[in-house]
Amino acid sequence: MKIDWQKGLIPAIIQHHENGSVLMLGFMNKEALELTQSTKFVHFFSRSKDRIWMKGETSGNTLKITEITTDCDYDTILIKAKPSGPTCHTGSDTCFGEYKHFSFLNELEDIIETRVSGNNEQSYVKKLVDSGINRIAQKVGEEGVEVVIASLGEEEKLIDESADLLFHLMILLQTKGLSIQDVISRLKQRNDKSK
Repeated sequence: MKIDWQKGLIPAIIQHHENGSVLMLGFMNKEALELTQSTKFVHFFSRSKDRIWMKGETSGNTLKITEITTDCDYDTILIKAKPSGPTCHTGSDTCFGEYKHFSFLNELEDIIETRVSGNNEQSYVKKLVDSGINRIAQKVGEEGVEVVIASLGEEEKLIDESADLLFHLMILLQTKGLSIQDVISRLKQRNDKSK
């Protein structure tokens, strides 16, 4: 990889490998980049600690590399990575506070998974999943019809019914071993093809 190291530390922009959100910005020297490439986990040069550190070395919230590129001047690195846990030390998914709504969908998927695998017999999600794929699919269909009907009336009702549809769709996807991110990735692929 061609890098202009004469400019000193190089900024490294870390981007989510699936949804493109900017997770953080750090700085690398040659050694940090070499460690990043050899271990497949993001390493930075800490200006405050004056040393190399691996992202997540104490928190466990690592960034696993999927792609590394440079800009046209070879003085900025763009890394696409798969985060393990929140990226920001504040507990946020990104250091920039972006994609809050998308983050909530990830949280909701985790909640659905917890309820499915839990022992709470009163859980609506658990009961629905235990009733089988046919009932889940039927529920998604019912919610879809309710969205159509609600579209003819008040906006608040349409929002409520759309939320119900999305929630049940996420349950269906998870039951089939898929996620909402799979759907978003497919939409992105289609968009990229149409350009």
